[in-house]
Amino acid sequence: MRLPAAALGICALAFCARAGSIDLTVRDSAGTPVASAMVTRSPAGTTPADTFDNGYPAPGRPNMAPAQVTHFSDAAGKLSFPPTSELVNLRVRKPGYVDARVQGIRGDEAPELLLAPQTDPLALAESKPSNLWLSLLDFDGDARAREHFLLHCAFCHQQASPFMRKPRSGEEWRDAIDRMNRYGAQMAHEFRQPLARYLHARFEAIRDRPELLPDFEPWEPHLAGVEITEWPIGDSLSQMHDFLLHPNGMIYVGDNLMDRVYELDPLSGEYRVYPIPHADGASLGGILGNRFAAGYPKVENYLGVHSFALSPVDGHIFITPSMTQSLLEFDPVSKRFTEWKMDEGFYPHTIRVDAGDRVWFTLALSNQVAMFDRATQEFSYFDLPPRSLRERVVSAVVKWRLGRGDVSEPPEYDWDNTGFPMPYGIDIAPDGTVWVARLYAGDIVRIDPVSGETQAIPAPFTGPRRLRCDAAGNPWISGFSSGLIARYDVSQHRFDTWPLPVVSETPYALNVDRARNVVWVNGNQSDTLLRFDIASATWKVYPLARYRSFTRDIEIDEDGAVYTSVSNFPAWQIEDAQPTLLRLREAGAKLASP
Repeated sequence: MRLPAAALGICALAFCARAGSIDLTVRDSAGTPVASAMVTRSPAGTTPADTFDNGYPAPGRPNMAPAQVTHFSDAAGKLSFPPTSELVNLRVRKPGYVDARVQGIRGDEAPELLLAPQTDPLALAESKPSNLWLSLLDFDGDARAREHFLLHCAFCHQQASPFMRKPRSGEEWRDAIDRMNRYGAQMAHEFRQPLARYLHARFEAIRDRPELLPDFEPWEPHLAGVEITEWPIGDSLSQMHDFLLHPNGMIYVGDNLMDRVYELDPLSGEYRVYPIPHADGASLGGILGNRFAAGYPKVENYLGVHSFALSPVDGHIFITPSMTQSLLEFDPVSKRFTEWKMDEGFYPHTIRVDAGDRVWFTLALSNQVAMFDRATQEFSYFDLPPRSLRERVVSAVVKWRLGRGDVSEPPEYDWDNTGFPMPYGIDIAPDGTVWVARLYAGDIVRIDPVSGETQAIPAPFTGPRRLRCDAAGNPWISGFSSGLIARYDVSQHRFDTWPLPVVSETPYALNVDRARNVVWVNGNQSDTLLRFDIASATWKVYPLARYRSFTRDIEIDEDGAVYTSVSNFPAWQIEDAQPTLLRLREAGAKLASP
């Protein structure tokens, strides 16, 4: 998706050397330059957010999300920012060092930036990202138990973060596991108690033994050419789930828990909020009931805004509201929402629009894909193959229960999540073929859009979550619980896999930059984004500016900038308890050779 050059500020890349920049140098306590140090500049004083609408900005009124910008030092410890007369704060971070902060200086000053080594073993351990702690949860070599744990307990937030590893009794862990199953996890019924005992014992064993942790994964020289910009939107109760880059220059972000769409101008940081209307008398949680009634302070998810897709015809935005049997349409000109009612299917999830302006989306709880034909304003439904006769029966019972509103208690799940293959990610290849990843079934499904025929293709890895197609029509898939990415070669009928270059990672999603022949991956346990060069099969890792940056999707503009949203659930676990929209740009990004 292309954003106008003015909106991207292409001519003002702060990481490019130029006249008038404020040059900074990061040194250690001995005066030696520190390479690949992260320096984040943020406004020192900001106007409090408008809270007119039940804690959120008044509908349609302009607000400001002051940008926070991060650069990295080069081999000589140097970096630069554009000058400003406004007051700013600087935070300097590098693995193995104590964060350094400079508060309330003018943005045209060049203060001394000194990093002191972290000598406290416990503080050093606490500064390590969650994936390093997670690597110590080995389940005594039981691979099935570990992968089942990752599938269901790393679903919406980081595992082994400080919030997870704080002292809990086995009983408290069991209560937490049951609460997560009510929220939407599908932990095997018989595994809950053994898991609670294991987490209590294992975290107790490693909590005060920092020497067990792996060393930091290095920050590498390529970071000197990187700029990360973050716009804070929402609050500690929000969940900024998915988003969309629009040709009008705006970025649209959905708050899943508060049923609001944010429209942000990346040039100015100005944004407006549009609440999604719901019917009079509607219930929180929609047809799935208010799952968060016990344990979550506030929600307004009558519909559950989830994923976004763009019409190539008129620029309208289509949104999946997971808590309803419907599809939403948003006109970015009139700012009006239209709700298209469905007569079957449950949990509208990931969404795409094909070249014929037909809207395709997964129905995660009913093992289906829906297609909305805008020309006829009618839905078609594609039943995906069950894995067994038992699954066919269980799925039928699940749909019957959901149809009659029986959502009081989750079912007793088994290890294979029988009845819940979970069609998750979806994409449309250049030839129109529809591809679906099924998270719990461990497969991908091909749908012929003409005949409606479906073909399930078992994957040689666990947890296929979201997928995107490359220019040749090959689906690339994130292996969530297996810590890898995969490509299915449609001509060879073969999977190729590449492990991620960081340990104990759970990649939620990926996207293919077809112009540059690279794949970008969410590193949501390691606070990173990861870049895979297809031709050379090599990786680059990009650390993000906030601890506990759990991200769920990636969009790429035509100039190669990469976007994601920090959407940990709950958001208060994010560093500063602040969800953000994030853009990462590399200096000198080039197109792939033809």
